[in-house]
Amino acid sequence: MFFNSFAFTVFLPIVFFLYWFVFNKTKSSQNALLIAASYYFYSCWDWRFLFLLIFSTFLDYYTGIRIEKSSDEKSRKFWFWLSIIVNLGFLGIFKYYNFFSASFAQMFSSIGFKAGPILLDVVLPVGISFYTFHGLSYVIDIYYKRIKAEYNFVDYSLFVSYFPLLVAGPIERATHLLPEIKVKREFNLEKAKEGVCQIIWGLVKKVVIADTCATYANAIFDNYTSVNSLSLILGAIYFAFQIYGDFSGYSDMALGMSKLFGLDLLRNFNYPYFSRDIAEFWRRWHISLSSWFRDYLYIPLGGSKGGTWMKIRNTFIIFVVSGFWHGANWTYVVWGFINALYFLPLLLSNSNRNNMDTIQLKFNFDSVKVILSILYTFLLTCVAWVFFRAKTITDAILYLKLIITNRDFSFQFLANERYNYELLLMIVVFVVVEWNNRNRTEPLSGKKSIFKLALAITSILAFGTYSDYKEFIYFQF
Repeated sequence: MFFNSFAFTVFLPIVFFLYWFVFNKTKSSQNALLIAASYYFYSCWDWRFLFLLIFSTFLDYYTGIRIEKSSDEKSRKFWFWLSIIVNLGFLGIFKYYNFFSASFAQMFSSIGFKAGPILLDVVLPVGISFYTFHGLSYVIDIYYKRIKAEYNFVDYSLFVSYFPLLVAGPIERATHLLPEIKVKREFNLEKAKEGVCQIIWGLVKKVVIADTCATYANAIFDNYTSVNSLSLILGAIYFAFQIYGDFSGYSDMALGMSKLFGLDLLRNFNYPYFSRDIAEFWRRWHISLSSWFRDYLYIPLGGSKGGTWMKIRNTFIIFVVSGFWHGANWTYVVWGFINALYFLPLLLSNSNRNNMDTIQLKFNFDSVKVILSILYTFLLTCVAWVFFRAKTITDAILYLKLIITNRDFSFQFLANERYNYELLLMIVVFVVVEWNNRNRTEPLSGKKSIFKLALAITSILAFGTYSDYKEFIYFQF
């Protein structure tokens, strides 16, 4: 059940009505309804994997209590590692087993040993990377005594399986979401209005921007050897806006829906394509994942407190692991490695936290430098996105090589495909709207909100009638 599907437009109002008008007496009844809705929502993908979600939830709930109640360190470590190993074990089997099996078989074959991979006929459970990380952060925080264990199973289950964030984040923390879950929510009309605006803006990003760009990005990447340099450049730009509109659009819808239920989720995107360097980009892109790896991997490894070698090692570890988190393909690993290379000069020069302020442009030379920095950062990001999008590393390298060696910058793809010029204009308008609202959560609320909402809904209906690209990219992760 996609957020942008007809079934969901029926599902959400029903849950909203029941939540505020039937199950509104107590916190427990509100949470029980959201649990039931979340399990139904997840079972619509594949009801068999619902049992895996429930098992994972119970495992972390029980081990969290056992860690807190254990009187000796040996027992605490046992329950802690049991949760870590089982959670990562499930993730490894479903997401990475076939990848490693095929990779090892290929490696042995390359040195003369005949080895056929032993593959498992399994489907990747949707959202497993997200709800696994919810549970891991909870158990780790209990082990290091940052939080107390949650004894109410319904409350904890809702934290893990809350349907707006269940299948594609943001990756929530128990320190943030559990306190909200544990109190009764009262309806707030202003917050609900904000939520509706954010949902609609998320749909604009998904249906109008991402799905439209996907049509052209797919056409170029699938036929990259037969198009010219300008078309290849357009393909990289289209994919950059496709993945941003797709993923940040999902996050906006998740945050907006939560506001309808009186809950606030962590912000996951903060206009990342206006970043002035790669460090700032990673503070603005997929914020919940970046901060997760920072707090639960980078800092425990020593962070930036050690010597130069430790800084370099830790930087490459978190970026490569982050890439591998996205999928079982070497292209994701290389994508993470490239971003580590981008980040390294900033880290070594202690300038990775230079751009912490809000961007302000004036008519002076400094503003020109800011604009050039933004464009340069976007260029670097697009180069890395080619590896993220390509099917193989060889495809990505050849794609980039052809941009340089083809040297044909005629309007080949623009002329051959319908609505290409209109799409470029639409991207420009989208960038201008985001730029003018870069200090706000979303552009649709505030002054003239009725007019902006009407325009947004019209664009969704217009583009949604012919767009056939429905699935969210991050569902596969």
